[in-house]
Amino acid sequence: MSLYWRIFGLNAVVLGAATALLLWAPVTVSVPVLLTEAVILVGGMAVMLVANAALLRVGLAPLDRVTRLMTTVDLLRPGQRLPVRGGDEVSELVSAFNAMLERLEKERAASSARALLAQEAERRRIAVELHDEVGQSMTAILLALKQAADEAPDPLRGELRQVQEITRESLDEVRRLVRRLRPGVLDDLGLVSAITSLATEFATHTGLRVKRSFDPDLPALDNGTELVIYRVAQESLTNAARHAEARNVKVSLYREDDHVVLEVSDDGRGVGVAREGAGIRGMRERALLIGATLDITPVTRTGTRIRLAVPAVRKQS
Repeated sequence: MSLYWRIFGLNAVVLGAATALLLWAPVTVSVPVLLTEAVILVGGMAVMLVANAALLRVGLAPLDRVTRLMTTVDLLRPGQRLPVRGGDEVSELVSAFNAMLERLEKERAASSARALLAQEAERRRIAVELHDEVGQSMTAILLALKQAADEAPDPLRGELRQVQEITRESLDEVRRLVRRLRPGVLDDLGLVSAITSLATEFATHTGLRVKRSFDPDLPALDNGTELVIYRVAQESLTNAARHAEARNVKVSLYREDDHVVLEVSDDGRGVGVAREGAGIRGMRERALLIGATLDITPVTRTGTRIRLAVPAVRKQS
C-alpha cells in the first residue's frame, strides 16, 4: 500500500470511529461542554494526531536519510548507498537515488581517467621540451662560458666562472624537474627503484629524513598501476615537505594478502579538520582509476599516514 493510501486510510478509520461514536454511542456534546465530553473529544484528537505522526515518521524516514546522504556524498568515496525497504513511492525514490549515484560515480571515474591521461601526456610533452630544447640550450651556454672563461683575462675569468656555476645549477634544476614530470627510472628500473630515487631526491632537496621499507617479493604490476603508486608517493612526500612541516617520513611498500600497499607516514602537524586540497583529491581520483582504496589517517598525537591499497593484478605480458 502506498504512503498516500496509508495516511488516508488511517485518517478515515479515526474519523469514522469518531463519527460512529457520536451517532450510536450515548455520547453528546452539550453547550456549554461538560468536562467528560471535553476529555473524550481531546482524547480522540490526540489519538488521531499521534497515529498520523507515527505513520509519517515511519513512512518519511527514508527521505531524511536521502537528504543527509545528499549533503555528505563524495564521489571520490564510492559505494555510499541507502538500503531499500518495501515497495512504496519512498522506496522507489531511494532506488532511483542509488541508481543516480551509480551513474555519477561511473561518469566521474571516466572523466577523471580522461583528465589524468591528458595530464600525464602534457607532463611528458613538457618534460621532452625541457630536456631537448632548454637542456640542450643551457648545455651549449655552459660550453660557451667555459671557452670564454679559459680565454678571458683573470679579472673577468672569475666572473665568468660564477656565471658558469649558476648556469650549471639551473641545468641541474631543469633536469630535476624533468625527472619529476616524467619518471624515466620507473620505465627503466621499476617501481621500487623509482620510489627509492624519489625518496632520495626529496631527502636531498628538502632536508627530510626519509626511511624506506620495501618488500622483496612484490608482484609485477602493469604500467598504469605503477604510475599511480609513484604519483601518490610523490604527492605524499610533497605534502609532508611543504604543508605538514614534517622532519621524518617513512615510505613503505609491501604486500598484504592480495593487495600491494604503499604507506607514507610523517611526524608533521597532522591532517586536523582542514578541508582536503587539490593534491589529496588528485590522489583519490588516481586511486579510483585502478580500483584502489586511499585512507588518510592521523598518527598518534601528530603526523599523518597515507595508505594506498592496490589490488595485486599481475602484469600482462
